[in-house]
Amino acid sequence: MNKGEGNLLSTAEGERVKVRGKGFAMLEELKKRVCEANLKLVAEGLVIQTWGNVSGVDRAGGNMVIKPSGVPYDVMRPEHMVVVSLETGGVVEGDLKPSSDTPTHLILYRAFEGIGGVVHTHSLYATAWAQARREIPALGTTHADYFHGPVPCTRLLTAKEIKSEYEANTGHVIVERFLGKHRQAGRPDREVGAPTTVRLEPLHFPGVLVASHAPFAWGATLEKAVENAIVLEHLARLASETLRVKPAVKPMQHVLLDKHFLRKHGPGAYYGQR
Repeated sequence: MNKGEGNLLSTAEGERVKVRGKGFAMLEELKKRVCEANLKLVAEGLVIQTWGNVSGVDRAGGNMVIKPSGVPYDVMRPEHMVVVSLETGGVVEGDLKPSSDTPTHLILYRAFEGIGGVVHTHSLYATAWAQARREIPALGTTHADYFHGPVPCTRLLTAKEIKSEYEANTGHVIVERFLGKHRQAGRPDREVGAPTTVRLEPLHFPGVLVASHAPFAWGATLEKAVENAIVLEHLARLASETLRVKPAVKPMQHVLLDKHFLRKHGPGAYYGQR
């Protein structure tokens, strides 16, 4: 292909779309970053086998890039990444099937406009808390540096939600939790707490536990999303160890929670080289 000719991409409907110059270069760079982010999950010990995925979004172009489904990490390359339409969910570019969790990622990008990357893992400690259907309490300042309160947990999906459009409904229960519409879905859901009308800011709570499933994390960039997934696993382990040392420990002081979170986040933040 000659310089400036662009690249022909196939949509799910069989249409041909020409991506030129800057847009094409941005997609290629995003595919590289998404591939590197997925490999970082392996390096950090957050995934085994093919259990996990990272995506990144190009909002200007209306596309999401995500890892392919079931491809071993040791053979994964940027050219294997799949480009999906943010609006329709159709494959725009790629010879491989996108991750089976693609609908969940799409729901999150559509609902949380400030995020640029999404990570899903089955990391050991965070998944244990998800399986216990318990939010992770804010017990100390390590937690407060990243989450402005407990790591939330969703309700259980209903039988209907599981049987039909399961992955999309996984995204919907996450969004429901953040919109303050969280409700209990029958007696097995008691552990996740009482219904709430409190809305949560996604970048103040950059992760969630999906009840009986596993964690999802996100961030303003896909690199930040990976960092938040790493931190979420550490916080889950730290909370587990704290509760083992002192099972009756109470959540940290709210004033201390605010201090540590707000010194790193928001308009009054002063931590680091600003």
